[in-house]
Amino acid sequence: MTVRDRIGVMAGLKAGQPSLAPVSAFGLRVCQLTAWNEAELTAEEAAAIREESRRTGVRISALWAGWPGPAVWDLIEGPRTLGLVPKAYRAARVEALRKAALFAARAGLPAVITHLGFIPEEPANPLFQEVVVVVRGLALEMERLGLQFWFETGQETPVTMLRLIQAVGTHNLGINLDPANLILYGKANPIDALEVFGQHVKNVHAKDACYPTDPMKLGMEMKVGEGRVRFPELVRRLAQIGFAGEFIIEREITGEQQARDIRETVAYLEALLSSGSVH
Repeated sequence: MTVRDRIGVMAGLKAGQPSLAPVSAFGLRVCQLTAWNEAELTAEEAAAIREESRRTGVRISALWAGWPGPAVWDLIEGPRTLGLVPKAYRAARVEALRKAALFAARAGLPAVITHLGFIPEEPANPLFQEVVVVVRGLALEMERLGLQFWFETGQETPVTMLRLIQAVGTHNLGINLDPANLILYGKANPIDALEVFGQHVKNVHAKDACYPTDPMKLGMEMKVGEGRVRFPELVRRLAQIGFAGEFIIEREITGEQQARDIRETVAYLEALLSSGSVH
C-alpha cells in the first residue's frame, strides 16, 4: 500500500447520487463512508455504492454508522444522548446498527464503526455490563456477516475502552482512533493511549484539537498540526507498534476553509508518512 493509499477523507452516503466524488476531488483513493439515515441503507444502495467504488477506484475502509435519536456532542447532555449507553434509545440504535451491518456486508465493506457513548468506567456498574451484552450481540452478528466492529474513541478513557473489548471477547473488535476526540473530551493524551490499546487500532481519524479549559465544554477542534495531538510523534509511534492502516481526514467545519484544510492536511500527512523518521 502506497502512502497516498493510506490517506483518505470522510464521505457521506447520498442515496441516489454519487457519494465518493469528494474523495476523488481531493485526489485520494480511500475513505470512510458515513451513514446516519438508516432508510438509505437498502440493498439497492449497497449495490450502487459497491459499483461506484469499483468504477472510481475509491476504496471504502469502513462504514461509519450513526443511529437515530438525539445526539448532543458535549459533556453535559452527551452522556444521556450518545451511543448505546442511554437505555431510552438503545433498542432503536441496535436495530439501526444491524441494518448498517447488513448494508456493509452487501456493499463488500470490511467493517462497521460507531461511537458507543460514555461507557461507564466502573467495571461493576450494571450499565457497563448491559453495554457489554449489547455490544457482544452486535459483534457476533457482524462476525457471522464477515465484518469487523470498530469503536471510535472519544467519550471513554482508553482503559475503559480496553476493558470493554476484553469483556465483549469476540474476535472481530477494533478501535477507530480519533486522537482529537480523546483531547476534546479531556480523556487522554492519544500518544500515551497507544500504550493501553494500541494493538487494537485499525483505522485513524486525522483530526486535531485542544484540551478543554472550561470543564463544562468540549475543547476546540483544530486543523491537523495546529492542536495538541503531536502528529509527528503519533505517526511514529503507530508505525512502531505495527499500524499500517488508513489515516482518514476529518475536519468538522464546512465550506471552502474545510476544503483548504483537507488539502493541506493531505500534504502534511504525505510528508510525515513518507519520512523515514516514522519508522
